[in-house]
Amino acid sequence: MRHLLLGILLTLSTMTLSARGPLYVVNGTRVESIEHIEQANIERIDVLPATEETIEKWGIEASEGVIIVTLKYDTPALFNAEGFNNFTTYLQHKVKWDKNMPAERVSLRITVDSEGRATIAKVLQSTSRQYQKRVERAIAMSPCWTPATKNGKAVESTELVNLLLPEGKQLPVEHGVIIM
Repeated sequence: MRHLLLGILLTLSTMTLSARGPLYVVNGTRVESIEHIEQANIERIDVLPATEETIEKWGIEASEGVIIVTLKYDTPALFNAEGFNNFTTYLQHKVKWDKNMPAERVSLRITVDSEGRATIAKVLQSTSRQYQKRVERAIAMSPCWTPATKNGKAVESTELVNLLLPEGKQLPVEHGVIIM
């Protein structure tokens, strides 16, 4: 009975570990996920298999391997201006979009250069050209960021901006027909 119980516990712990997936390390720091990292900010990705050496170095968390991500910067770009420490919140207050107007969304990839200036690199999604233009103007007039740094030197980085206005409103549900 004792051997059966030990076998079940070992099986459960193995299942828990394998369900967890690999260990992620970003710029030397263990993280839960790397989904939030903009691909343009990745300098290199190293994948280490789950060998005895890897597990000895990184611990039991490495039993499914280790994914090491090296970013193009040591510290990310930061926005902190006019009392806002979040660029999306800043834009929500700067873009004039009345509460009685329909909900609109824009998703952008912006570049923060080594001087801290934000520019639009790519429009990923926009529900309204009028809304998009207002967001573009607000970004063009925005204060500078503190740029990302690598080895103490300012470097360019990329950020995602997802903005939905007016606050608290939902986009209408789009209905479609699926033809099979």
